[in-house]
Amino acid sequence: MSNSSSMAQFLLLALADRRELQLLHFWLFLAISLAALLANGLILSAVACDHHLHTPMGFFLLNLSLTDLGCICTTVPKAMHNSLWGTTTISYKGCAAQLFFFLFFISSEYFLLTIMCYDRYVAICKPLHYGTLLGSRACAHMAAAAWATVFLYSLLHTANTFSLPLCQGNALDQFFCELPPILKLSCSHSGYLRELGLILVSVCLVFSSLVFIVFSYVQIFRAVLRIPSQQGRHKAFSTCLPHLAVVSLFVSTGTFAYLKPPSISSPSLNLALSVLYSVVPPALNPLIYSLRNQELKDALRKMMTGCFSGAIKFQFSGV
Repeated sequence: MSNSSSMAQFLLLALADRRELQLLHFWLFLAISLAALLANGLILSAVACDHHLHTPMGFFLLNLSLTDLGCICTTVPKAMHNSLWGTTTISYKGCAAQLFFFLFFISSEYFLLTIMCYDRYVAICKPLHYGTLLGSRACAHMAAAAWATVFLYSLLHTANTFSLPLCQGNALDQFFCELPPILKLSCSHSGYLRELGLILVSVCLVFSSLVFIVFSYVQIFRAVLRIPSQQGRHKAFSTCLPHLAVVSLFVSTGTFAYLKPPSISSPSLNLALSVLYSVVPPALNPLIYSLRNQELKDALRKMMTGCFSGAIKFQFSGV
């Protein structure tokens, strides 16, 4: 196939060669996706229904749960389909759509985590200005700016990538459509350099956000250590540790996946890392946040108790 216009489909990397392992991967992905859907759905319901969570952090947590659901729904269903039916194909348009939505949701998550870091910084270092700097309108503007920016970013990357002539076959060394494996199939030097330029701009933005996160947490820890009471320090740390854990998981897995030394690269390792940064965080994020957030735990407990009580009343009323 000489170019992308004549390419009808791509071949994705098979999760396993043996049928037993393919079915094992199917059930594993099914369990992870159901756990992610249930956990993020509970957080969405709790934040929407409990007025105690109608705070800036609750608002951004709701947005983060939406991005986690989007990440899971973008990559996992096709992988489950291929594992169940023993296929590896994805259509050209399907690959373009998957790339766009993956870039959109994964970038949204990173920028939302950056905004949530700013929320923690203001709450601990500038508590008297919290209501002014993070009012409902300011939160809505920041979230809208993040969503709009990543939409344009994802659209630009996807359009540029799929405008390149692809003449190195149609086999991708990834279980879903991702930018680097597709670029490896390109035979256009100028188009490849143009996409590398976009990637360089993206790296600068990601690095700037990472510097901001590190700087913010340095200031946060300095402020927390100045709190005289141990109970006050513990409460301040408990509001920051879930966010720091989620950021660390997200950044460390993604960074190692893209910047690991070529000498240790292998298909099995690449596959494991891609699952770690694209599938595991959306399932773990709700658990991390609910473990240390007392208000969220109380809201979830109240909601589940109410549902259970309602179910019992309905059952007895039917009898």
